[in-house]
Amino acid sequence: INHIVHNGGLYKRPFNEAFEETPMLVAVLTYVGYGVLTLFGYLRDFMRQWKIEKCQNATEREEQKDFVPLYQDFENFYNRNLYMRIRDSWNRPICSVPGAKVDMMERVSHDYNWTFTYTGRVIKDIINMGSYNYLGFAQKTGPCQEAAAKILSHYGAGVCSTRQEMGNLDKHEELEKLVARFLGVESAMAYGMGFATNSMNIPALVGKGCLILSDELNHASLVLGARLSGATIRIFKHNNMQSLEKLLKDAIVHGQPRTRRPWKKILILVEGIYSMEGSIVRLPEVIALKKKYKSYLYLDEAHSIGALGPSGRGVVEYFGLSPEDVDVMMGTFTKSFGAAGGYIAGKILELIDYLRTYSHSAAYATSMSPPVVEQIITSVKCIMGEDGTTVGRARVQQLAENTRYFRRRLKEMGFIIYGNEDSPVVPLMLYMPAKIGAFGREMLKRNIGVVVVGFPATPIIESRARFCLSAAHTKEMLDTALKEINEVGDLLQLKYSRRRLVPLLDRPFDETTYEETED
Repeated sequence: INHIVHNGGLYKRPFNEAFEETPMLVAVLTYVGYGVLTLFGYLRDFMRQWKIEKCQNATEREEQKDFVPLYQDFENFYNRNLYMRIRDSWNRPICSVPGAKVDMMERVSHDYNWTFTYTGRVIKDIINMGSYNYLGFAQKTGPCQEAAAKILSHYGAGVCSTRQEMGNLDKHEELEKLVARFLGVESAMAYGMGFATNSMNIPALVGKGCLILSDELNHASLVLGARLSGATIRIFKHNNMQSLEKLLKDAIVHGQPRTRRPWKKILILVEGIYSMEGSIVRLPEVIALKKKYKSYLYLDEAHSIGALGPSGRGVVEYFGLSPEDVDVMMGTFTKSFGAAGGYIAGKILELIDYLRTYSHSAAYATSMSPPVVEQIITSVKCIMGEDGTTVGRARVQQLAENTRYFRRRLKEMGFIIYGNEDSPVVPLMLYMPAKIGAFGREMLKRNIGVVVVGFPATPIIESRARFCLSAAHTKEMLDTALKEINEVGDLLQLKYSRRRLVPLLDRPFDETTYEETED
């Protein structure tokens, strides 16, 4: 059952996004599993306290017992007793380009994942289903690599200064003009770190007396930036326009707490593609609400720029909207462009000029490395077709085809898959804690590299594997991966789907909101 939205003409294309309900038995067994693990955790802590079991976690020394504790024992309970059991599923070191296939260093643990030892063996040609290499620009050969190597020999690797001092190169200026032209806006500014692009710029845009309305599933960089700003924060349900409109109405009717003065600014924070849910923001509706209630919109396109839209220009192009309707456009170069850093772009030149002066990232952070800048310039020109080829457009189309094919096949197999049918982020639900580690290990045995995610990155009963599709994946690679996923799904009994899809707008709506004021 697909949920297709047209909503009074706001959508120029079908918007197919749904979340299947968690089976009751699976939910109960998941809670039971966590309960058993917690009981055994307390038992093992008791044994460690009495020296029956060796204690390998960080603890206070006897002579420091009367001081303020450096290590909170209870806060580390989850890491010590639950995460440590499946720690081998994360931080696996690769030793090649993170392209369609990777090489990985083999490691073993002889103390239940407290420490690892490298065997010296390299596992070759693992199909990479975990990297954000959406357009396949993470490669060691080709035009991007050649251009970056040429710039490296001319400019060197580092700049050793900030943009406001001696670190403003002609290449930085060229990149910003190119990004602005690519996005269809007046101006843009590039930063050396994607996370800091959000966390260090939001405090420059809003402050005390302002209101931030943030999606409950926004990335940690947006959350940190909002908290650092000193503005009041209220949370709306994920992609739920009724929840957002209620908060906007309340904000305008009631104003600031206690004084009832109007808010100086109301800023809506959303993402293009949500990297854990695989969902796409309902941008036409968000823009309609923003215009209706005279607020501002901050759009984080970290995962959607390059990956959505007929020519890779992100979620704005995907919905056929105008960049003029988005006040602040943010994105990163770490995913579709195979590089590092991020950008802020705006329809008003004065906004970017203001950030050049007041952004912490511009004032204090070292400028982007010249070879990285050249990697971005070459890849953006390739996407735009300015390199004289159609390779960039072909990569965007290939990613869209791979995404739809992979999602359709997984659903046909009986797995519960979250998100939008056009999202290259594909969450496959695992639920039970024991299956998180088991799925990652079984897939690696079959030479498939996957990312598994559990609490606290997801709700406690919604553990999942997250696949990231790439234009570099061939149909043969996807078919191989699907065959192995099907086998592991049967082995671990992961095919929970009953085909009961719950449209996103019909998910339970809790009117509770959360505030963070200056108090």
